[in-house]
Order: sequence, then structure tokens, then C-alpha cells
Amino acid sequence: MAADNQTTIAGNLVETPELRFTNTGTPVANLRVAVTSRVQEKDGTWRDGETSFHKVNVWRDQAQNLTDSLSKGDRVMVTGRLRQRSWETPEGERRSVTEIDADEVGASLKFHTAKLERAQQRGNGGDRAGERQAERGQFNDEPPTY
Repeated sequence: MAADNQTTIAGNLVETPELRFTNTGTPVANLRVAVTSRVQEKDGTWRDGETSFHKVNVWRDQAQNLTDSLSKGDRVMVTGRLRQRSWETPEGERRSVTEIDADEVGASLKFHTAKLERAQQRGNGGDRAGERQAERGQFNDEPPTY
């Protein structure tokens, strides 16, 4: 049986996402999402539980759309794959972090309303971009490469 590495979180953006680019020009946004559980007391009242912070990586057009649309404090839903990275510090200490590579990021409508607007096609494909768009149907993103 194959293991499925999917996770979904809902929480608030800790800071406004910033768009950056890799050395090869691929857009990426790194964000942190604060997730606070709600705990029901014996008397039926609710209180905030512990808050956990999750690092999320968003790539390509979705990263650009996200930085154009969301800011600090906005409630988001993230679906993606867990990934663990390890490295060694200059002092020789081993460090690791678990991150979410996002497949989808969306604004939560639990406490907000949203008016959606189709993003402009990005890139410099000229007329070929329109042909590729027609071949892919309504979805604008290229399939991810892993």
C-alpha cells in the first residue's frame, strides 16, 4: 500500500507573503501559517488552545497570485505535501525543518467574503500561450515537477 503524504491546515498568515525568485527565475512565496486549536471546557465554554506555526512554500503562478491577494492576518486554507529538510549550520550543528509544499492555497470564507478575479496569463509565450491555454482547458497552472 502506498503512503499518501497530503495535509490540510487552516489558519492565519503570520506576515504578509513576499514574492521571491530562485536563481533560475522561478517565483516562490514562503509563508507561515498560525493554527490555533479550540478547546471546549467542561462547562461548555470554548477557549483557545496551543498555537502551532507551519512553514509553507508556494511556487510559480500560484505564488504570484497569492502575494497579489493575501496579507498578514488573512485566514487561509492550505493543502499540500509534508517535506522535511535537514542541513548543517556553519558551527557544525544539524538542523531540520518540516514544511508544507502547497498544492493549493485559498482564502478562507469562514469569517470573510471574497470577490474572485481571474489572474492575467503570465509569461512571454506570445500566441503559443493562448494555444497552450486552450489545450489545458480552464486551469492556468503548469503541472508541478517533482
